[in-house]
Amino acid sequence: MAEASRPTIADVARRAGVSKGLVSFALNGKPGVSPASRERILAAARELGWTPSMRARSLSVGRSFACGLVIGRSPDVIAADPFFPSFIAGLEDVFSTSGLVLVLAAVTPGRHEEQTYRDLAHDKRVDGVILTDLRVGDPRIGIVDGLGLSAVTLGVPDVDSPFSSVSVDDGAGIRHAVDHLADLGHGEIAHVAGPETMLHAARRAQAFAETARAHGMRARIMTTDFSAAEGAAATRALLEGDEPPTAIVYSNDHMAVAGLGIAQRLGLTVPRDLSITGFDDTDLGRHLHPALTSVATDARAWGAVAAQTILEALAGTPAKHLDLDEPTLVIRESTGAAPRRPRRSRGSTA
Repeated sequence: MAEASRPTIADVARRAGVSKGLVSFALNGKPGVSPASRERILAAARELGWTPSMRARSLSVGRSFACGLVIGRSPDVIAADPFFPSFIAGLEDVFSTSGLVLVLAAVTPGRHEEQTYRDLAHDKRVDGVILTDLRVGDPRIGIVDGLGLSAVTLGVPDVDSPFSSVSVDDGAGIRHAVDHLADLGHGEIAHVAGPETMLHAARRAQAFAETARAHGMRARIMTTDFSAAEGAAATRALLEGDEPPTAIVYSNDHMAVAGLGIAQRLGLTVPRDLSITGFDDTDLGRHLHPALTSVATDARAWGAVAAQTILEALAGTPAKHLDLDEPTLVIRESTGAAPRRPRRSRGSTA
């Protein structure tokens, strides 16, 4: 409804036969209004179809009723990554019924990103933010705290933080994938990982190295920016090397899909010659041939929990740390028994 045509507090006051001040007290749940008057005012508001003006409400309480999500990745990577659409859908599941608006910005990590947070706070465009893709020694924690914004982090930072966090065990899914490949007899495997500066990518890489070492596997790690293009390049480098792996564990599904394409172009058959696992269990991966073995996470549920947690933070609830259910490995056709190759001495090189 347009601001000019929507019913106002004055309209409600006239319908109920009371003052505008009394209407304001009643609609905001303040004391000093008799039960009979409160009921008459609420009935008048319902009859007129009155709803609070977000603009007027913002001006009256000095809040924006908005939450910021600043994503420090290139737009191309964001567009291809299925995590963010699902995560944002989960945020909106909660925000759409709570009166909070999501303000989204895609920025270049670094100075531009820092300035974006400062601009959002200075212009009072958001009351709080959700911090994704935590970095090693993440400077955003101190910046956001200094700006006086509420915040929730996805994952637990490796620096002191006054904010609530919502976490999924970053390494569990990778451990499941490596255990699965070990059970299939693979002894030479690789991990196509995300940037070392991102905590969840670093933790996945660490889990890969530790689990491979525990199984006595030869293990290599290739870092990327999480894009399909760099995932494809890493795959080609691994498969054209002197000692190609028999299995590759990818840190997301679209790198795994790109890797599958490279393997097929090089004349390999998956999983006869090479086993592949992904991460995020996207819809596309389920319909490939062969269908992709992948770590399943619930990004939409993660978004909903993060949204509820930021609402609680804005209401003044003390910081808390929530651990979501551990990811699971969905086994499909892209993994199989290790191919027979001449034996080499084993020992982790990760």
